[in-house]
Amino acid sequence: MESLKNRSIGIFDSGVGGLTVAKSVRKLLPHEDIIYFGDTARVPYGNKSKATITRFAHQIMFFLMEKRVKLVVVACNTASSLSLGSLKRHYRVPVTGVIGPGVREAVRLSKNGRVGVIGTSSTVSSKAYDRELAKAKGSYRLFGKSCPLFVPLVENGFTSDPVTYKVARKYLKEFKAKRIDTLILGCTHYPLLKGVIAKVMGNVRLVDSSLAVAREVKGMLGDKGLDACRGRRPGTIRCYVSDDAEGFRKTAGMFLKEKIDVKKVTL
Repeated sequence: MESLKNRSIGIFDSGVGGLTVAKSVRKLLPHEDIIYFGDTARVPYGNKSKATITRFAHQIMFFLMEKRVKLVVVACNTASSLSLGSLKRHYRVPVTGVIGPGVREAVRLSKNGRVGVIGTSSTVSSKAYDRELAKAKGSYRLFGKSCPLFVPLVENGFTSDPVTYKVARKYLKEFKAKRIDTLILGCTHYPLLKGVIAKVMGNVRLVDSSLAVAREVKGMLGDKGLDACRGRRPGTIRCYVSDDAEGFRKTAGMFLKEKIDVKKVTL
């Protein structure tokens, strides 16, 4: 059982955005090793079909299973909304996504029951957040909005540029009329725009799903007795990508604020 405890946590996303989840997991669980996979050859996922996303997700899961991970985080809202159920049915290791933890945190924070979510077009149109929120006790309404320009703005370093403020104001203005009091950042890139979004939205609580996911992972590992031993050496992170390892390495610096080893692999 000791060797199982010391296996890595697997985290995957369509690109670099899931590193916000990896960063939160490392902060909360500093002794855990992480294997991260970014599907950079096929990014973005947000404009692809459910069948395609599910096929990609199973290919990545097979890769992570070969690395003998003990738990997998689908750190991509699109893949979580379209393939999570299929992954849970096919694999024995615990699997969690980003949608459930984010919704549960929004329910905890919201006072008036009016919740907004921003994400890719596939995530918003999938209604996965609506279905998850419907499980909550109480009366809640969800208002979704796709924000396709946010991801390229982040990946090109425009996290606090005047152009980003202009785009954010255009995307988010309709939420003012909806009187939401809580907004879920439904894409793993969006936490890097938290400062911009907070200024545009004013007195609205922002839900960073990466923090909620990290807490979920800690709870799952504890419940199953899979958490790494305390006092163990600091955890490591190994990153794999399907294309452009050097580009990933450079962009990853914005997320993790450290140098990381990145290796290109073919699925």
